[in-house]
Amino acid sequence: MSLELEDFAGVTGDVFEDFLIIFRRCLAKYLDIGEDMNVPDDFTQSELQTGKWWRHLMAGGIAGAVSRTCTAPLDRLKVFLQVNPTRENMSKCLAKMISEGGITGLWRGNGINVIKIAPESALKFAAYEQVKRLIKGERKNQPLEIHERFIAGAMAGAISQTVIYPLEVLKTRLALRKTGQYSGIMDAAKKIYVREGLKCFYKGYIPNILGIVPYAGIDLAVYETLKKKYISRYQANNEQPGILLLLACGSASCTLGQVCSYPLALVRTRLQAQEKAAKVSEGTMRGVFRDIVQREGVRGLYRGITPNFIKVIPAVSISYVVYEYASRSLGVNMT
Repeated sequence: MSLELEDFAGVTGDVFEDFLIIFRRCLAKYLDIGEDMNVPDDFTQSELQTGKWWRHLMAGGIAGAVSRTCTAPLDRLKVFLQVNPTRENMSKCLAKMISEGGITGLWRGNGINVIKIAPESALKFAAYEQVKRLIKGERKNQPLEIHERFIAGAMAGAISQTVIYPLEVLKTRLALRKTGQYSGIMDAAKKIYVREGLKCFYKGYIPNILGIVPYAGIDLAVYETLKKKYISRYQANNEQPGILLLLACGSASCTLGQVCSYPLALVRTRLQAQEKAAKVSEGTMRGVFRDIVQREGVRGLYRGITPNFIKVIPAVSISYVVYEYASRSLGVNMT
């Protein structure tokens, strides 16, 4: 998940709280919750009028492309574990992937993962601004309440994911493809369409959209609760909390949202990976849930979550560095 202009919007005031805001937004983007489903923040009018938003968007796209490419092997390993019903561990799955496709095979599906950054980000930004205007109505200069931000962010995420979702299915299929199966993105799209029809490009759509609600809701609720406790505890005595405490707050809200929504992400990937028409029960969200629990137990609903968490720290770190350099090159002042 790439950094976007909302990731650094509204970052003013206390440097420690600003750090928590940025860290939490970045962390949310690299957890598998149906790709970019975190709730955006409001932008200042000056940013919209001066056109700085497109520079933030471009810098975020560059940062996301570099970060995703660097962590692509972990992302493919996650997908491989999600769709593999056996109890093989990460090392065995990684060895199998390298044996079948070589080292370069670890980057399968990364091309389309990078390509979809720009349209996904642009669609989400445009949708969020339009939904925000509808919710505000006559309250043009007033910020959105927490529940209003949740609704606007969820709707923006749903709209962008609806349009971009066929690329998500393609990404999963390309990540799981065998050597020589497809010659490229267009060849994969053509062969999948001929074999399975247009409907296959929306396999797993329902659990993907449903994943917005638990993640965004829990993330916002936990974050706001921790933030209020921080204010009541530290600002009364004008004390500053430690960096570790702020990291813990941001990590807790994102991680809890991730844990609650991950089973939906796993079911989504399993449905996306079905190359042939499954039986009625096996081809539904409920059927896949039941099949996973029966064969693998509740623990099976969290297959692949370990590499998903492992990739977060390097992904966020790379994004910080690349975004900083890219934004400077584009004339965006981050100070």
